[in-house]
Amino acid sequence: MAETAKKAFVTGHPVAHSRSPKIHGYWLATYGIDGSYQAIDVAPENFAEFVKTLETNGYRGGNVTIPHKEAAFALVTRRDDAAVEVGAVNTLWFEGGALWGGNTDAHGFAANLDEHAPGWAGNGPAVVLGAGGASRAVIHALIERGVGDIRIVNRTLARAEELRNRFGAGVSAHGTAATGELLADAGLLVNTTALGMHGNEGLSADPARLPDHAIVTDIVYVPLETPLLAAAKARGLKTVDGLGMLLHQAVPGFERWFGIKPQVTAELRRMIVADLGARE
Repeated sequence: MAETAKKAFVTGHPVAHSRSPKIHGYWLATYGIDGSYQAIDVAPENFAEFVKTLETNGYRGGNVTIPHKEAAFALVTRRDDAAVEVGAVNTLWFEGGALWGGNTDAHGFAANLDEHAPGWAGNGPAVVLGAGGASRAVIHALIERGVGDIRIVNRTLARAEELRNRFGAGVSAHGTAATGELLADAGLLVNTTALGMHGNEGLSADPARLPDHAIVTDIVYVPLETPLLAAAKARGLKTVDGLGMLLHQAVPGFERWFGIKPQVTAELRRMIVADLGARE
């Protein structure tokens, strides 16, 4: 490949499981771009040096995943509003001579619901299960879209209270014992925990307690239909799986590095679903 080719990456530790190279590789081929996107495993102790040499090594930027998101936040020169609100960086790019850090998880979450459940933001109070990094991105997205009543439920109440204090008005913190009551008038239930990956044990939210108009979404995408989504579907509720969040969060970075805003298509989704099936 010519040295003028545009280069981007995803880095994490480990990173071999990442679907990002398939997503960006699909778009590079679709739009006929002379570029590359590769997975690079970088241990935490080497991450700062890796970031420092990005421009020298010809990279236009890249994605950052676990465990480097907070380290990336500290290392960049400038941050977008989403990164500041979430407290983590998952996308790097050069602009105006500076290394910028952004967070596209909130964008991905909202765009996924826009595609599969139009009008979701006006559906009523939101209950968010979990108080980790993914929860921060979801709460930021909900606030950005004008959801005025956001209820965080977490096994450790103190962590939910930290997020309530971080985001302020309209956000409340609750222990799991309050979940049933909180669901009674909720229009959106979001699972941001990993609990649903292997069964419903530990998930305190029963979709049967939700009103008929409620939407249930899970940011987990392995398995594609989590037990929570299966239970919500059996209840007759609208469900949205987590794969679209992964696909849509990739869009802003690709546009910054390669100059074209890519489309999340049915073909791309089918390709990643097939890959998930192969890996499972």
